[in-house]
Amino acid sequence: MTIKVGDHLPQATFRVKTEDGPKPVTVDDVFKGKKVVLFGVPGAFTPTCSMNHLPGYLELNDEIRAKGVDTIAVVAVNDPFVMGAWQRATDAGDRILFLADGSAEFARAAGLDVDLSGAGLGTRSKRYSMIVEDGVVKALHIEEAPGQAEASAAGAILAEL
Repeated sequence: MTIKVGDHLPQATFRVKTEDGPKPVTVDDVFKGKKVVLFGVPGAFTPTCSMNHLPGYLELNDEIRAKGVDTIAVVAVNDPFVMGAWQRATDAGDRILFLADGSAEFARAAGLDVDLSGAGLGTRSKRYSMIVEDGVVKALHIEEAPGQAEASAAGAILAEL
């Protein structure tokens, strides 16, 4: 069952790349007591994710944070090394928290997983964005197709904040 507005995020553990290697980070670590914009992508370095989706969150970062957002995070079904490389390649710095959901634990628990085996990608995350306050989903936009980044774009989220 797909998560919906009003639901609490499911418990899961992400990984983040640090100077000391991968570090586990729980849903509570990221969302408890905070206002967070989370966007999910099918994969780091993929064309739509890298050229259309992520850049908007970098460009509108200050405006989104000015609306009281504590954290902007991106999650993908990739390992923490790939997510760390994507973070470096995009010059995102610490403006966006890059969360690795390597085994699709979070994507499956939230009902946001998609089988892209036909394209050789295996289980991935649907493309979406959400506003989460203290672990509760306040807004959720799921794209109809993985190649679209319109309803889940940074501008759409900014308009809702």
